[in-house]
Amino acid sequence: MSAAGSIRLDKLLWFLRFARSRSLAQAIVAAGHIRLDGRRVTRPSCAVHVGQTLVLPVGERIEVVRLLALPVRRGPAAEARACYRNLDAGPPAASPAISGDGKAVHPNPAPDPIE
Repeated sequence: MSAAGSIRLDKLLWFLRFARSRSLAQAIVAAGHIRLDGRRVTRPSCAVHVGQTLVLPVGERIEVVRLLALPVRRGPAAEARACYRNLDAGPPAASPAISGDGKAVHPNPAPDPIE
């Protein structure tokens, strides 16, 4: 961390446990999967400051987080979660699943029309 109150993006992703290793964090950033305050970032050395917003893939979801504090180390998960706030409104809307035959399975199917 520099005296200006910033941290490298790859190091931040590793400290906050969004990546299992720093080299994996560098690969994620270099592939262009991260947005910082709405702009795509491809440089792992990009400086990140408190108050900035990150959009990043986590598993099969997209997370939108606001940085509340700069982490000092890669500590426990609870310590990492205290450094950011998830800005997602809530759980994702239920989308229809696809059954084995390729047809969509809706959670609440419409009743059959009466002939």
